[in-house]
Amino acid sequence: MKVVMMEKGMKYTKYEKARMIGARATQIAMGAPFLIKLDEEELKQIRYSPLEIARREFEEGIIPMTVRRIPSKGEQ
Repeated sequence: MKVVMMEKGMKYTKYEKARMIGARATQIAMGAPFLIKLDEEELKQIRYSPLEIARREFEEGIIPMTVRRIPSKGEQ
């Protein structure tokens, strides 16, 4: 079985994106430090939402997670 590690610049599926943002939001909700700088005004604007913080981290490309894909039989 061949496993492909995702590299920077590769597109994530909507399922991979949802999984990464959800997992990171859970980490933030449990007290993990933010990986982006947010001032007090921005935090109030997003209502301290772990999901929104994780989404912003994802958009900036700094979520500390790796995606491993097992290619289907048609892919190489």
